[in-house]
Amino acid sequence: MENGKDKPKASGSSSTAMTPRTAEGQSPTPPKALQGIQDQLGSLQLDQQGNNPKKSYAFWETQPVAQFNEEAGSSTSVADGPIDATKTVADVRQEPYNLPDSFVWSTCDVNDTKTVEEVYQLLTMNYVEDDEAMFRFNYSQEFLQWALQPPGYQEDWVLGVRVSSSGKLVAFITGVPATVRVKGKEVSMVEINFLCVHKKLRSKRLAPVLIKEITRRVNLRGIWQAAYTAGVVLPKPVATAQYWHRSLNPKKLISVGFSRLAPRMTLARTLKLFKLPEEPQTPGLRPLTKQDVPQVTELLREYLSTYELAPVFTEEEVLHYLMPVEGVIETHVVEGKDGKLTDMLSFYTLPSTVIGNPTYKTLNAAFMYYTVAKETPLHQLMTDALILASTGGHDVFNALDIFENAKFLKDLKFGIGDGRLRYYLYNWRVKQELEAAQVGLVLL
Repeated sequence: MENGKDKPKASGSSSTAMTPRTAEGQSPTPPKALQGIQDQLGSLQLDQQGNNPKKSYAFWETQPVAQFNEEAGSSTSVADGPIDATKTVADVRQEPYNLPDSFVWSTCDVNDTKTVEEVYQLLTMNYVEDDEAMFRFNYSQEFLQWALQPPGYQEDWVLGVRVSSSGKLVAFITGVPATVRVKGKEVSMVEINFLCVHKKLRSKRLAPVLIKEITRRVNLRGIWQAAYTAGVVLPKPVATAQYWHRSLNPKKLISVGFSRLAPRMTLARTLKLFKLPEEPQTPGLRPLTKQDVPQVTELLREYLSTYELAPVFTEEEVLHYLMPVEGVIETHVVEGKDGKLTDMLSFYTLPSTVIGNPTYKTLNAAFMYYTVAKETPLHQLMTDALILASTGGHDVFNALDIFENAKFLKDLKFGIGDGRLRYYLYNWRVKQELEAAQVGLVLL
């Protein structure tokens, strides 16, 4: 499912100099880039709070996902855990699902420069964008290789659809392996991402076929559950989180229309309000090295064990996901005088193309990843993260209200976004929806 990342939307609040302006891919009325795919997956009717669909989804009613009529305490409620009856690989369909005439399946090699360029072009022109077509995610080859090739990845889980006559890539979906702890139970899963269909082909109903085919390929390797996120409401969220945004380069954000001056605020006062120290303040803060991986793995596993929905990382996964890659992922650790690592912070970089602006072509956004504040105060550690992101050329720092983030968001001058990011599990029921603060999982 699309990762419906949020961007600021005007809220009329005067608590900060720049108030969020527009939510990206997470409003009750989906943006243009998502509307077609939502139409393929089901219709939606919301109440005034943007929750509790009144109308069911034809596609999702055929899938092993929790439904909205399974309210806790009702006659239809059932226990947490798998939804489908137990299966074996022998029960899985052996042949790929049929595509409409003139389309063929294609495994996409993200190590091949030409293929990555095709994926990049498809995502750049057809993936998540805002309601006013001002910003669109801009995935680099390095980012895609990082996101799609963790330990244990399978080549045939990077799946495309091409026009048989021309070979043009017109649809895409991916899965990567993960172990996720759900309310104390460790479950082998895949994380599904980058569902994208060319805008001109939304009437072909390719999205449901993509989902069924990636599910078949995952099932063939004995994995029966998946995690994914979306801005839109589908049956049935495990948890709902909110994006918050911290301005790092107010002048640029205002210039490109990402944000605006709050009432009675001047640009000079805004710049002063969001000004950060030039260097991090925490003693012993330094970039992560390979030698740190065992300690960081232990730090992460201990910290994430306190959440109801969180990954269970191996050392190999920590090495892959957290080792710094320029322009992709940045991780710092805090080393005590005894050489022991006490804390860590990390954020990844996902720029957006600025559409139609004569001055700026790219908006550089940092997204909070995994942070553990064990001995350093969380407020101080996140201030250092903002400083590192700012000095590294980022324009805005984004964070969800998961983890312990609610403790620092307002104090560090984050502005609340308009949209929400919803977490989903495939073939795994969580009867009672989790609070955002119970979530310790970040999906790229």
